[in-house]
Parts: sequence; C-alpha cells; structure tokens
Amino acid sequence: MTFVPPPGYMPAYNPPLPYVAPVVGGLRPGMAIYIQGVVAAQPDWFRVNLALGAQDDADVALHLNPRFQGGVTVLNSRRGGRWGDEQRRELHPLSAGGPFEMVISVTPEGYRILVNGTFYEQFPHRLPPEQVTAVTVDGDLELHSASVLGGTTVGPPCIPDMPQTTPLYPECNLPVMGQPPTLHPTVPYIATIPGGLLPKKTIIIKGFIPHNASRFHINLRAGPGGDVVLHLNPRMDEGGQVVRNSFLGGSWGHEERDISCCSPFQPGRYFDLSIRCGNHRFKVFAEGQPLFDFHHRVPAGPHVDVLEIEGDVVLSFVQF
Repeated sequence: MTFVPPPGYMPAYNPPLPYVAPVVGGLRPGMAIYIQGVVAAQPDWFRVNLALGAQDDADVALHLNPRFQGGVTVLNSRRGGRWGDEQRRELHPLSAGGPFEMVISVTPEGYRILVNGTFYEQFPHRLPPEQVTAVTVDGDLELHSASVLGGTTVGPPCIPDMPQTTPLYPECNLPVMGQPPTLHPTVPYIATIPGGLLPKKTIIIKGFIPHNASRFHINLRAGPGGDVVLHLNPRMDEGGQVVRNSFLGGSWGHEERDISCCSPFQPGRYFDLSIRCGNHRFKVFAEGQPLFDFHHRVPAGPHVDVLEIEGDVVLSFVQF
C-alpha cells in the first residue's frame, strides 16, 4: 500500500542530507515549516535555511544555525551574498542526542520559532517571505520528517519519470487542504470536520508521547456524543499496542490489534499519523508507512463529522 498524501500536505520522511525541497508559490503569513528529528550524539552544528533558491549561494531569508560547540543558536539572513547582523540565543531545549520538533510559523512581522512546543525565538522579515522558494536542512542530525504546512507542496520537484524518495501526487500545484492547520492545540481536542468524512478525506495528526504516558485515544464520531465509527487507542502501558474498535448503538464491537510494523507510539517519541477515509475502510499510516486498515462497520460520510483526541498526548499539529 502506498502512502498518498492529501493535497497541500507533502511530507518527506527520513530524507537523506542535505535535504533541499522547493516551496511552490513562496511563503506567506499563516504558513509554517515543520521539522522533526534527532540531534547527533556528538554534534557540531546543523542548519535550517529558508532560501530564495536551491543553489548554495542563494539569498537566505532565515538562517537558523544551532552551534553545539559554542552553545548558541545563530539566526541571520543573507542578501546579495552578504550576511546581516546575527541574532543569538541559547541552545536549550536543543541538546546532543535529543529528539526535537521545530515549527517555524510565518507571521506578517517575521518568523516565530517553536521548539518542542515552546516559544524559542522571533526573527523579523529582512527579505520578502513570498520570495522563499526552498527549504534546506543539513548538518549533524537525523531528519525524520519535514513539511510545509498550509502551502501547496514540499518535496522533490515534479519532474516526469524522476525517481521519487517521497511519494507524491502525479500532478503539481494541487490545491491546499480544506482547513488551515491547528498548531499545538490543547488536549482534550474536539473539532468539527467540515463536510464530514467523505472518501479521500485525510486527517493529519502529529504529536509527542510523554515519558510517563499510559494511553490516549482518537475518536471519529457521527456527531457530538454519537456513534464512534473509529476508536484508535494507543496503549503505551501495553507496550505501544494500537487498539481499534467502534462504538455503535451503545455497544463496543470487537477489538483489532494487529499492525503491519512496530508501534510508533512509544514514550518520549514524536509521531506522525495520517488517517485516510476510503470507500470501504480507513487506511492509517505512521511516518508515511502503512500501519493498519480498519474496514468500515457502518458507512462513513458527511454524518461522521467530529474528531476527538484525549489522554496522555501532546499535540503538535492537526489538519483535515
């Protein structure tokens, strides 16, 4: 089974470094860059550039450069081949060997940077964000996931017959997903899905499992308080078991537990989950790899329009 990302969500999973991806149409307020990975055990530096081209000497709207030997993160920009004034801050919470999640939000004033869900730094626009055409990541880290949120695409260019390391839609310049992403929503999280779960609808959920987590659940309901057509229940207290079920007419059905790979739900780890509604089943992916299928026990459709997330989880990003 191949992971097919929804329009406007074109992630790269475990790409080789240096990672270079185009930003089609440039950046604008309301968009964000999501980067998740692990710092090397003995790092010197890594960098994230929002650049005005993929070439090495392109101007850079934001250069974010943690330097572990110096214990500082440097932020800067480059215009006409010349670096501007540096902006510096301490490395924490970035650390050698540590997992991290970085969200760079585009605001009218500049770039607002969150690391591990906490405000990290603000960097003002020195170059127009709409001129940014590439995201580059390199250095002493394992890059697990990278995506542009709220735009059209990020990933390898759409070139016919080009070998793809990241699955893509066959067309370029697809429309964005129906709703803007919600960044770091609070838990419990309850939201209405406009139009309900029609075929090809995809829900993206990114988050972090706390070290002392026991379990959490994701419910897809037919209206507030209605039947649960999919109950997805990771149980860290049972070794990361992923229990699925439905609650129909006041009764639970039979549990399903088999998955096609190791559980992505482990304490102290980030996860990236995609729930895609098909004609006959839900197809669920973790980090772009098939995790399980759950066949519809009642038809999905516009009446299934509530998403609930509760329990021991820290949410980073939800979009549908």
